[in-house]
Amino acid sequence: MKNTIKVERARKGFTQSDLAEKVGVTRLTIHSIETGKFNPSVILALKIADCFGTKVEELFELENDD
Repeated sequence: MKNTIKVERARKGFTQSDLAEKVGVTRLTIHSIETGKFNPSVILALKIADCFGTKVEELFELENDD
């Protein structure tokens, strides 16, 4: 699954640690999501989208092999 979390963080001026604190996970979790090593739960994806004031579909996109 592709995502644009890193881009959205830059737009909002958030560090990985900032976003992690806002959604209640570790910085490593945010890093793992951004690099595609971990797919978040629906609840976590919704929390991340809420922090950016956007929809989940605008942050995450399925790839052909998903």
